[in-house]
Amino acid sequence: MSTTPVIDVDHLNLTYGDFHAVRDLSFQVERGELYALLGTNGAGKTSTLETVEGHRAPTSGAVRVFGKSPRDRAAVRPRMGIMLQESGFSPDLTVRESVRLIGSLTERTDSVERVLGVVDLTRKAGTKVSQLSGGEKRRLDFATAVYGTPELIFLDEPTTGLDIQSRDALWDAVDRLREDGSTIVLTTHYLEEAQQRADRIGLMHEGTFHREGTVTELTRTLPATIHFALPPHAPAPPLQATREHDGRFLIETFGLQKDLHTLLAWAQDHAVELRGLEAGPTRLDDVFRAISNS
Repeated sequence: MSTTPVIDVDHLNLTYGDFHAVRDLSFQVERGELYALLGTNGAGKTSTLETVEGHRAPTSGAVRVFGKSPRDRAAVRPRMGIMLQESGFSPDLTVRESVRLIGSLTERTDSVERVLGVVDLTRKAGTKVSQLSGGEKRRLDFATAVYGTPELIFLDEPTTGLDIQSRDALWDAVDRLREDGSTIVLTTHYLEEAQQRADRIGLMHEGTFHREGTVTELTRTLPATIHFALPPHAPAPPLQATREHDGRFLIETFGLQKDLHTLLAWAQDHAVELRGLEAGPTRLDDVFRAISNS
């Protein structure tokens, strides 16, 4: 199997007039990975993806997909599936006709019926796109992106508008695609999805990476937290704690297990109830908040 990265971005710069949207950005996506490209508002994420997908030329730097320029559409596009936020299907075409049309453009081989079954749209096969709900349109977007099981799939906000069951079904389908060897690039505002599913995350801010790595690598840069409330007249807690505006206490720690044990032992010794006790590692959304507040 080839060891060449599926995506190789090397010192990418993108400018629009005087505006520098992407600054000297470098990253790689390996075969079989689920890589989440996330960013704060205006971070340059969309411009980066448009370049990797072959829709935009770099101002400077190099972008390679399967070792080739993504602008070489004949070589790259048949191996790539793209789920945009809005695909813009013709409202007068049926679901079946839409999948067949987009599928024929990919130059990949598949069965329309199989793809509709994957996204649970078989019963809607003869329905016009204009009559679909928002969630059904998102499932149609996904169907056309995964037609023919492409080697590389871009999922741009894939679960927006989906109910819980449809979300679970979509991620089950993504898991099967990965088992078949597909590489996934995900962008999402649902950070818990990236936290649960991404092998690695590139977190963009102001045109370049603020951080890149696994979820653990990103979140361990911030302390874990312990929240609790104390009854009136309770003694002071045994660890340095901040009193929050709602009266609860906050302990920030890089030694969560040790400090939680200390706190629980103190509460037991003093017969103190730790009301509303919550403890856990930093989450991805905490990392985002830290960027916004920096």
